[in-house]
Amino acid sequence: MIEVSNLTKRYAGRAAVKNISFTVERGEIVGLLGPNGAGKSTTMRVLSCFMPATSGTVRVAGFDVFHQSDEVRRRIGYMPENNPLYLEMRVREYLKFRARLKGLGWRKSRERVSLVMEQCGLTDVSKRIIGQLSKGYRQRVGLADALVHEPELIILDEPTIGLDPHQIRSVRQLIKSLGGKHTVLISTHILPEVEMMCSRVLIMFDGKILASDTPENLERRMTGNGQIVAEIAAPVMSLRQCFSQMEELAHSEIAEGDKEFHRCTLTPKNEMDLRPAIFALARDRGWTVRELTRNRHSLEDIYVQITRPHEEDEE
Repeated sequence: MIEVSNLTKRYAGRAAVKNISFTVERGEIVGLLGPNGAGKSTTMRVLSCFMPATSGTVRVAGFDVFHQSDEVRRRIGYMPENNPLYLEMRVREYLKFRARLKGLGWRKSRERVSLVMEQCGLTDVSKRIIGQLSKGYRQRVGLADALVHEPELIILDEPTIGLDPHQIRSVRQLIKSLGGKHTVLISTHILPEVEMMCSRVLIMFDGKILASDTPENLERRMTGNGQIVAEIAAPVMSLRQCFSQMEELAHSEIAEGDKEFHRCTLTPKNEMDLRPAIFALARDRGWTVRELTRNRHSLEDIYVQITRPHEEDEE
């Protein structure tokens, strides 16, 4: 759906996006993750034909955004960070107006407006003036506007910014439901959003893409050796003796816990999952196991580790 090759965008000599390349498959929900100033919004503006690039090529659904921008616009639903709604119009009136602007006929626009209002939870406020709606409902109107012409690609720039927790949850569920039928590209600096909604992550920093993978694969790369944490009620000497005899174990650390429990951090060889072996060991010796988990890294940990060397370089 999206093919970006060697894209660069400069403002007054400063590069906001630096020679980036990536692809997005049809039906994917992809998160463009990075801090403010990373180049996310600039990338989205180029993709949506809002501004030209300095160099490089960008194709959406096989069409070049520079030379076939009309064809690209027909296939994109774009909701920018600052949602530019007509606040004096009523919800249904506004969406019908937008549908007609996007080329839908009178009958088709009525059908699509009714459908997207139901999809975005706007039916009960269809006759309300947009300027009198809460921030959450205005975001829903922006989403309905992006969806009304059945675009193949939906581009959302910070779709949950400024919303309360309940509004954020409902908007996330709506976006997640769009995957498969639509391709969705979401820009955000809120890490939990990416974990909850996206099948793949593009991490941007200082105008560059530093990583592109699924959250699971990024976590696997971070975890590397599949470290296990176990809390076991057993004598320390017995634990050390057993761990020293396990051929699949590369390294072990034992720290005192509360009362009779000890916290064991176990590093396996060849990235194997040690949990079944540890459980079997404890069962055979009659030891009580209170915790047996594989070390997991949050997307925040992954993001910090990937971007830290670059932050240090800048300093």
